[in-house]
Amino acid sequence: MSKIVAYLRVSTDKQDLNHQKLELLEFARKKSLSIDEFVEITISSRMTSKQRRIDELLERLNQADTLIVTELSRLGRSTAEVISLVNALAKRGIRVIVLKQNLDISQHDMNSKVALTLFSLFSELERDLISLRTKEALASKKRGGQILGKPIGTIQKSKFDKDVEKIKELLGYGLSMRKMAKVLGYTNHIALSTYIKKRNLKIKEV
Repeated sequence: MSKIVAYLRVSTDKQDLNHQKLELLEFARKKSLSIDEFVEITISSRMTSKQRRIDELLERLNQADTLIVTELSRLGRSTAEVISLVNALAKRGIRVIVLKQNLDISQHDMNSKVALTLFSLFSELERDLISLRTKEALASKKRGGQILGKPIGTIQKSKFDKDVEKIKELLGYGLSMRKMAKVLGYTNHIALSTYIKKRNLKIKEV
């Protein structure tokens, strides 16, 4: 049996999930719909899809189900991400209702197909504009004499930094990289070897 799932997300505690829920319930009442499940989360859109419970949402939804949200921005971090998600849902035969944008999208509806095509074009345009602005900004900095990129010799932070003293100590025991990595709790001994060479670590007498 098909079901209706509502997805609610706010970025901070200052925003109210209840406001979104009331909006969705009022809409459902007017349309004589019954919302079966609410997926709620208070988290920034910058977080991963798993953290935003999007992955969980996708697992819950099946063909002929309906997803309802107050606005498209609740679903992703960017236009491209939102459109990709909506397209994926439509292809699976899942209806998507968005209150603020007054959208009712399904795979079989011609208006929905037109809307998805336009969304895709807007997404592509957005990516092109971002790329163009980035290139123009870099070109402007270059013309102004600014050296781009990290300064030569810059050493990036590493997960091994916290164990640097222990690594120096273990080097003194003459352990192989594989054994040293195992002692420290790392699985990649090659990365550890690279770290030691780049940092030019010295053997600490024990």
